[in-house]
Amino acid sequence: MKIALPVSNGVLCMHFGHCDQFALVEVDEEKKTIIKTEMLEAPPHQPGLLPPWLAERGANLVIAGGMGGRAISLFNQAGVQVIVGAGSDKPENLVQSYLEGTLTTGGNVCDH
Repeated sequence: MKIALPVSNGVLCMHFGHCDQFALVEVDEEKKTIIKTEMLEAPPHQPGLLPPWLAERGANLVIAGGMGGRAISLFNQAGVQVIVGAGSDKPENLVQSYLEGTLTTGGNVCDH
């Protein structure tokens, strides 16, 4: 499984479409371990571009602080699960919390 997270300055970017990079974290769900983390430079922001771009790179799940409804819909159409409302932390910490079932989420911080 691969989990994608939008990142700026080494931590989760609260606005999905405005990040500098994406952490693509490959995990072993059974062992609840991180296999490797790959940092990808984000392409220039264009509405609708990121969901297929991340799906093409193997993302099965996206953990974000906030994301617009259209992006969530496009991810769902591509078979990619979305979790919003995650707090600002290092990508590996958030992924480990997800694997352990302890990821704390709040509301979607995007209102569009």
